[in-house]
Amino acid sequence: MMAHITRLRRLISAHHAAGGYAKVVGGLLLMLLVATAVAAPLLAPYDPGAQVAAPFAAPSWAHLLGANDIGQDLLSELIYGARVSLLVGLLAALAATVVGTAVGLAAGYFRGPLDAALMRMVDVMLSLPFLPLMIVLGVYLGPGLVTEILIIGTVIWAHAARELRAQVLSSRERGHIQAIRAMGASAGYVLARHLLPAVFPLVLPQFLRAANAAILLESSLGFLGLGDPTTKSWGTMLFYANARSAFLTHAWLWWVLPAGLCIAATVLGFALLGYAMEPRIRPRLRARPRSWLVPSAASCGSRSGQIAVRETPLLQVADLSVTYETAGSAVRAVDAVSFDVRRGEVLGIVGESGCGKSTVAMALLRLLKPPARLVAGRMLLNDRDLALLSPAELQRLRGARLALVPQTAMNALNPVYNVLHQVVEAIMAHRSVSRREARARGLELLALVGIPPERGQSYPHELSGGMRQRVVIAMALANDPQLIIADEPTTGLDLLVQAEILALLADLRARLNLAMIFISHDLAVVLRIADRIVVMQAGQVVERGPAAALAAQPEHPYTRRLLETMPRLKIASLFESVLSDRPADDVRLVTIGKEEQ
Repeated sequence: MMAHITRLRRLISAHHAAGGYAKVVGGLLLMLLVATAVAAPLLAPYDPGAQVAAPFAAPSWAHLLGANDIGQDLLSELIYGARVSLLVGLLAALAATVVGTAVGLAAGYFRGPLDAALMRMVDVMLSLPFLPLMIVLGVYLGPGLVTEILIIGTVIWAHAARELRAQVLSSRERGHIQAIRAMGASAGYVLARHLLPAVFPLVLPQFLRAANAAILLESSLGFLGLGDPTTKSWGTMLFYANARSAFLTHAWLWWVLPAGLCIAATVLGFALLGYAMEPRIRPRLRARPRSWLVPSAASCGSRSGQIAVRETPLLQVADLSVTYETAGSAVRAVDAVSFDVRRGEVLGIVGESGCGKSTVAMALLRLLKPPARLVAGRMLLNDRDLALLSPAELQRLRGARLALVPQTAMNALNPVYNVLHQVVEAIMAHRSVSRREARARGLELLALVGIPPERGQSYPHELSGGMRQRVVIAMALANDPQLIIADEPTTGLDLLVQAEILALLADLRARLNLAMIFISHDLAVVLRIADRIVVMQAGQVVERGPAAALAAQPEHPYTRRLLETMPRLKIASLFESVLSDRPADDVRLVTIGKEEQ
């Protein structure tokens, strides 16, 4: 075993060393070629179009590579040819990479019919033999540098599109992308600020591959006579050498061979640079205006004891049904679920894992992932049916009137941005304000949830689980929402941190008159914060009622089992100690049974 491990380590070390050498050699080759192209007027001894020697002159000190059939200096042609070959290759590769990236992003993010149409186009492009296609396009469009760039870009963009689409499909399902969508960010914003940076490590190697292919294709077009006859390139040098019988004489040694070596050196440079980058890219080898000021407890009125709520529901859900459709069947994950949430109220939704709680949350936000599909029901928020809203209307609503506190805060935060940046991002998704104003608001929100201003520059991995959860709560509060969906916000946190987060949510609810849907599988936690509770089992609501009444006299057997068989640490004294800022005592393991109610 140790021998295998030692061998593996040696192989990895050798791979890393080879990558380092490849980067150096490839980089030096390309730098030399680019420098030659840029400095061509200084390096070339003659005008490449001037007759300065006898036809087919052999190499000499005056003409190091000799002359062509009309007496033009071949070294000067070679140096100036670097300009055209590199320019056409790099511009064609850039165009192909831009088109491929745009297609990959659009297909992977929007999916559905657009994805199908774009990918069938990619399939067609990849199935066509590129050389005949290139010849046909070249003959049809006529010779010229612009034509070469268009032809090469048209031929090579599809490969980049397919690979980037696969990465976008993976990235769009990550927690922080779902979180930013839940905050109401537009598709363009998500694509430009999150998905493009996420896939950019793949864009650069795609460009290097495209440049590698483009240099070869430019040489092929030039050799076939489809290049611009008025310019000098390595490909046109080979064309004229072939047309004027250089291969039948010794002239091929100084006319054909240097141009071929330059093409090979350029391709090798791009290939080595791409190889060196492989370990880096593959680690496994406006809403309605609202006040900026957070209402204080005084402005909300006194809130000692139970919070008063209005009778008119803020949210009304009726007969909500969601199915997960597979190849052979459809599973009803949410079956005719109905409930309402009043202003200033906390509604708890509780049930075991897989009962449909989180599916209800994603349905309310219209963020269900395939194969989930909303098949029936009404979801009225302020008498507007969420199921009937257009994507633009949903974008304006998410994060403004309806916000999400997702589970597993680490997955909901983008690891490459500091937390203040992400709170600012949530603000600017809905408000037309300067970055300075948004930053001030972001610091205010962080302070509101108990995070010191200096920690705003920290990245998610530098914060504890409880602090990360406070950050996502601050992001949910960024635009003064009317309703917050807290989807298992205490999952994965230890008991003390759970109590702190619950205390924070209770305090924010009291100060801001928030309505909240609190989703959890932990009935003991839900009982601490909810006014009313909905109990779900197998996608259906089996019981509902005021929290105190449901805990005292549960009617459904499933609810009784939840109360009688769930061992939990007693958090009452711990929760109260956090609120009163005193040490906790009497923390012991108990079973919440009917006899203890």
